[in-house]
Amino acid sequence: MKVLTNTALVMLGLGVMLSSCSKKQQSQKTGLAYNDRTNGGYLRYRQSHPSPGPGLVPIEGGTFVLGGSADQDVAYEYNNARRRVTVPSFYMDETEVSNQDWLDYLHWINITFPNDNELYYNALPDTLVWRKPLSYNEPYVDNYLRHPAFQDYPVVGVTWEQAQEYCVWRTDRTNENILRERGNLVTWKDKAGGKNGAPAGNAQQEPFNTDIYLNGQIKGQGVDGKKMITDLNPNAAPNGTGKNGRAVRPARLEDGILKQGYRLPSEAEWEYAALALAGNTQFENINDGRVYPWDGLGVRSPKKNTRGLILANFKRGAGDNAGVGGGLNDKAIITAPVRSYQPNDFGLYNMAGNVNEWVADTYRQTSFEEMDDLNPFRGNEFTNKRLADPTKGLYAKDKYGRPIKDPAKSDKKLKYSDMIAQQQAQANQPNAANSAQPNAGAVTANAGGVKDPLAGKAYTNDYRGYGDSVNNSLYGTTTLVNNHSKVYKGGSWNDLSYWLNPATRRFMNQDDASAEVGFRCAMTMVGAPEIYPQGKPHIPVKKAKNYKAR
Repeated sequence: MKVLTNTALVMLGLGVMLSSCSKKQQSQKTGLAYNDRTNGGYLRYRQSHPSPGPGLVPIEGGTFVLGGSADQDVAYEYNNARRRVTVPSFYMDETEVSNQDWLDYLHWINITFPNDNELYYNALPDTLVWRKPLSYNEPYVDNYLRHPAFQDYPVVGVTWEQAQEYCVWRTDRTNENILRERGNLVTWKDKAGGKNGAPAGNAQQEPFNTDIYLNGQIKGQGVDGKKMITDLNPNAAPNGTGKNGRAVRPARLEDGILKQGYRLPSEAEWEYAALALAGNTQFENINDGRVYPWDGLGVRSPKKNTRGLILANFKRGAGDNAGVGGGLNDKAIITAPVRSYQPNDFGLYNMAGNVNEWVADTYRQTSFEEMDDLNPFRGNEFTNKRLADPTKGLYAKDKYGRPIKDPAKSDKKLKYSDMIAQQQAQANQPNAANSAQPNAGAVTANAGGVKDPLAGKAYTNDYRGYGDSVNNSLYGTTTLVNNHSKVYKGGSWNDLSYWLNPATRRFMNQDDASAEVGFRCAMTMVGAPEIYPQGKPHIPVKKAKNYKAR
């Protein structure tokens, strides 16, 4: 039974407004009516299964054997020991991020920060990755990123760090567009000046940031839209902008309007999505395992109409990147358009071949043996947003309008007085406002386990090397592995078929780039994990009844 695309999910992700039934809902613990301004405006939001963000398809999670699809260890790395784990449901990009997608990013930087040459330069992919001493690849250096002929090809020459920055940018642009299209912020047309050609009101100068907006720091004249949400808080002063002059407010996380952040997928998520064993599963029985993202042991199509055609873009053998002229086997010399070949059973294109893809994990040889069973991941660096005014709860911002992040100082909730004291101390520290990297505030200053006097004990926020014995001071001497080593997977146009297996893994330094490595984004799914409930048996659940006072 093949898994469908995200059509069914869209039907589940409709309501995001406040619950509005003919009979008001009541608290099951106090009997107070929800969404009634006369009793204090207690809020209950419609529970919804959010639809995926632009470009994403749903991946229903479950258990699988991490590393289980590898039948041999050609490189003798011993780095993918089999381990049963569970991956929660999530969303993933249907395709790799393309050159056009990256040019959109560069264009936004250019129009938003026209005088910040350093920011623009830092966002440029390294097109020199095409250069090789004994190969004439200069046309790719000049044309691959920008020429329209390559606009649908996967972007390459991007470091792991650049991919992370793109994810943050994409999150903010997606959520900003949602709010402007809904009218929670001024529309794009009004922001650009409307009919008069002049910017509306005192339009914000800083670019939109999701965290700053959710903290209530992006609002006011020239920013608020005409269709903001009515504020049921009885203490909210009417401002004349809402219906009947009632007070209005910005959207909140509780409204279910905004999307979760785009990010790189974890290694476990990527491998699970690439295998797509849900396509061979019925009633928890997996009919056939897989070596590649498709059925069978070969790399050619067994279907009648496409029999013999190569199913992915890879290097068939030494000196054979495409086959013979007049009968090219994979139709590509280097990369291929991101929608080439058949998608796997999750609807994902090119999960084998074309380009390798960065994942979020820090590389360790023994990670598969050491990580947790649920949502395995190595690479956590816990941070907290710095408060510019601790008593008011306002975030400190860098010069790009993004929150400055400090290393977490404790693994538990502090007392209020301790939290205020800690934030005031951090507010007096030099910040990242002058940095050329927008998210440079997210540093790991206490990675060595500095003792925080407020927390009362030593704590480290950096768990990239948790549980291993790698000595970072020996990097380049006895090992090439350290906390900057990031995993990439999937095989590329210049790899042999062995690397198309989803369980294979390699690593590269996070600030290095390659003509054979690109990436795609993922997004966390919130709420119920089941995506396709239609036609499946379910145990009936009794609905709660409203309380009636006597």
